[in-house]
This record gives sequence, structure tokens and C-alpha cells, in this order.
Amino acid sequence: MTTAFEGVRVLEIGQIYNGPYCGLLMALLGAEVIKLEPPTGERLRYRSADGVEPHEFLMLNSDKRSIVVDIKTDEGREIFKDLIKNVDVVIENFAPGTMKRLGLDPEELMKLNPRLVYASGKGYGHEGPYADMAAMDITVQAMSGTISTTGFPDGPPVKAGPAFIDFLGGIHLFGGIAAALFQRERTGEGQIVEVAMHDTVYPTLASVLGGIYNFPDRELPERTGNRHSGLAVAPYNVYKAADGWVAIISVAERHFEAVMRAAGREDLIGSTEYGDPLSRMVNMDSLDELLEEWTSTLDRWAIVEMLTEGGVPCAPVLTAREVAEDKHLVERGMIREVTHPVRGQVPVPASPIRLHSSPVGEMRVAPSLGEGTDEILGELLGADPGRLDRLRKAGVIH
Repeated sequence: MTTAFEGVRVLEIGQIYNGPYCGLLMALLGAEVIKLEPPTGERLRYRSADGVEPHEFLMLNSDKRSIVVDIKTDEGREIFKDLIKNVDVVIENFAPGTMKRLGLDPEELMKLNPRLVYASGKGYGHEGPYADMAAMDITVQAMSGTISTTGFPDGPPVKAGPAFIDFLGGIHLFGGIAAALFQRERTGEGQIVEVAMHDTVYPTLASVLGGIYNFPDRELPERTGNRHSGLAVAPYNVYKAADGWVAIISVAERHFEAVMRAAGREDLIGSTEYGDPLSRMVNMDSLDELLEEWTSTLDRWAIVEMLTEGGVPCAPVLTAREVAEDKHLVERGMIREVTHPVRGQVPVPASPIRLHSSPVGEMRVAPSLGEGTDEILGELLGADPGRLDRLRKAGVIH
């Protein structure tokens, strides 16, 4: 059975999370992904105390090949340009201006390979007032409104726990590459794909912006804790349970009625205080209080079982350690194990994208630094042992 991206060759010069996650999605759907790294390895590779690749690196670099070429050297840049002629896609998420300073402008690279899809992940894109600003997940969280809207009304702004902006950018970059490859099938031409992480966040503020524009005269706090960002839905919160916390949301009348029945408060169905969405929105403080009186007497999963019978969207608040061994993720094959030569069996993520006619097969552990350099340069550029030895002695390859 063929895979979705069989025959597609990707040169990834990504780092940390954004570019590498995009490359991982390509690899898991069958593309040949060659990870080009500097002699010291990409930044994430050595973020550990013992000198062995950290778990984050192993999570994002399964099924890739590693090649080391120092593109800061003249000969390294020439090798890079020769590789460009033999690949379909380039993925990079360097700081603004890096590729231009190296003399590797995408426009020039596409002259070498007009079918090339050049995918660039940036914090703020290539134009606009913020374009030249350095960007990391937390700084884009700050600029995008994420931090100001996270936390409780009486507390300081708080960043989101997961590095979701890096990954949001990587996912959109993957989508752009897929679209460009599809268009190339019809036109025969490649193109530049650009995704700014900052751009990807704005649509996620839908509830926040809805609260601003739907009720322009209503005074809303910047942060709403675990409640609906626009304070337009109730119940909608994280409630204390006997053994932790549970999230409950009621977006339809039938949900609210099921919650009331489970809590033994059928008398509140159709009441003046809570009988319709608007009254529940106005009286959400008292509604939350009476719900927590009920939830605090039961364990998380007992609450979830009761509410699930009524079709209510709800879930226990799982700890990170619980998620690390989540039976649902394991059974679905989202958590896979690969064998690392030092760390042994290591859990890594599979692809969240399921193509039923293009399943993800056995996964390979992230490559050691430069383990495929000789093989790749031999395959793609016809480099013989003599040339490889000379390049290695000159410090161009590793």
C-alpha cells in the first residue's frame, strides 16, 4: 500500500518545535525527510544533562534521516544548493533574514529548482511592523493576546502550558505544503509557502472576540479563568471533585437538563434563575456554586460516567503524568514506542492525521547526528569516499 507522500523528498533545516513538527507530519505520511543540521546539531538535540538526545527531540524527529552540512561555509552552501536540486520541499523556521544572510534566498533557490516548495515558518511573517522581531512561543503568546486572556480575573496574565503556538505554526505550515504540492500537480511549478505563528492565533480568539463584539456595551474581564472566554455559556467551568477536578460544559438545553438531573436538581429546570441561556449567563456564579457542591462529593470518573449517559460534554482534568500513559492514546496508536540505543524504549507521538488508505507503519527512532551524511550525499550528489573524506577533514560535513 502506498503512502500519501511516497516519493516526496523533504529537506528540513528546522529547529526546536515549529519546523521539526511540520517535518514529522510529512515523514509519518510517507515523505523522505532529510534533517540537515550544523556540526553542533540543531538546538533541541542537546537540551539534556547527560548529553543524550532529550525526549522532546526524540518526539519530533522519528522517521527522519540526519545529515550534517555546515552551510556557513562556502562549500557547505554549494552542497546545500546541489541538494535543493534533488528535493521537493524545504522546511525552515530560522530567525528573519537568516537565509538571506547565508546567501540562500528562497527566490534564488527556486531558480535552481522551479518545482521546489519552499516552506518558511516565522514568528510574524516576512512583512508588517513586527516582521523583524525575534519570536519564540512565549513571545508570540504575549503578542497574540493569549497570555492576557489566560488566568483568572483577579490574577496576573499567564502563558498557556503547552507550546501550542509553535505547534499551531507547524500544523499550518504542513497544510500549506500539502496545498502547494497539490497545486504543483496541476501547474508543474513550486512556490514559497509562508506561515506566521502570530497569524495562526487570531482565529483561536473567536470566543474572546465574540464577547467583545456581540455585547459591545457589556463590561468583560480580560481573563475569565476556566469559564467561557466571552462569559456567554453556563455551566462552563472546571469544578472541584473529591479526587481532583472535572470540566463540564453545557452548550444545549438538553445538556443543562441532564446536568441538573445528575446533580439531583430537577427543580431548577425551567426555573426563573436558570431556565434559559441568558438567565444562566447572568447567574453563573450561583450556578457554579451549587454544581460544585455536588461535584465535590464524587470522584472525577464517577461524575463523567453520570454526565456521559446524558450526552453532556465533560472530562476529568488529567495530570500530565496521567496523559503520558493515557489508555485511549495508547489504544489509538497515538503513543508509540521506539527503541533508542541509550534510553531504551521511548514513547513518541504518531500522526494525529489518519488517512485510512495510507496508514502509519512501524516508526523509527530519531537519527543520531549526521548518521546518514555519507549515504545521502552519495545517493543524491554522487559523492565518492575521497570527496567525503576531504569534506569531513575541512569541517564541512560530519
